Amino acid sequence: MRRLSPREVRRMMQRLGMEMQELSDVRKVVFYMSGKQLVVEDPQVMAMKIGGQTVYQVIGEAVEVAEEEKPSALTFTEEDVQLVAAQAGVSLEEARKALEQTQGDLAQAILLLTSK
Repeated sequence: MRRLSPREVRRMMQRLGMEMQELSDVRKVVFYMSGKQLVVEDPQVMAMKIGGQTVYQVIGEAVEVAEEEKPSALTFTEEDVQLVAAQAGVSLEEARKALEQTQGDLAQAILLLTSK
């Protein structure tokens, strides 16, 4: 059996209705899965169009990364704490706790404190 050159392979694929193209300048490919990620740095990526669909082939060294729980950032300022404390007539500490419970929602925090 004789070997086929890349040019001959490309021609055969075109006759079969397959189109193949290398995607250049791809720096990173990340696969997100529950609890972890697969990261491929500097991959070689090929896009093959077959029957109206595109299939991506990723070639490179994959590194498994555990997904970290991101702590929720506080979405309120010290001014918000002072405003809630003044409106509800409570201490700054109580206002801060109410804002944490309501995830920074000022109106909800004031209602929570005044309904006690």
